[in-house]
Amino acid sequence: EVQLVESGGGLVQPGGSLRLSCAASGFTFSNHGMRWVRQAPGKGLEEVSEINNGGTFTSYASSVKGRFTISRDNAKNTLYLQMNSLKPEDTAVYYCARSYDGLRGQGTQVTVSS
Repeated sequence: EVQLVESGGGLVQPGGSLRLSCAASGFTFSNHGMRWVRQAPGKGLEEVSEINNGGTFTSYASSVKGRFTISRDNAKNTLYLQMNSLKPEDTAVYYCARSYDGLRGQGTQVTVSS
């Protein structure tokens, strides 16, 4: 069974940091580009960042560039998102997704509030 399981979300103050993880199973993780997407309350899905299968190419939404870093460990079948200098507008449910078909996990809630 193909599975993506996100973790690491929580409540953080503005300016704080969080590291999200996504554990992949049921497919050959190292063959696939991966993404982080998010959905804020009352809004549609927004692509946050993408990484190619080898981890050599990354891209970011302008809203997070310079603050977020995507990475992956193919030996551990895990995708990461390091989020620094968090802002209230980063509040959303964050999902990891397979670039090929958009398959997503259940998501992890990130809330940035004082």
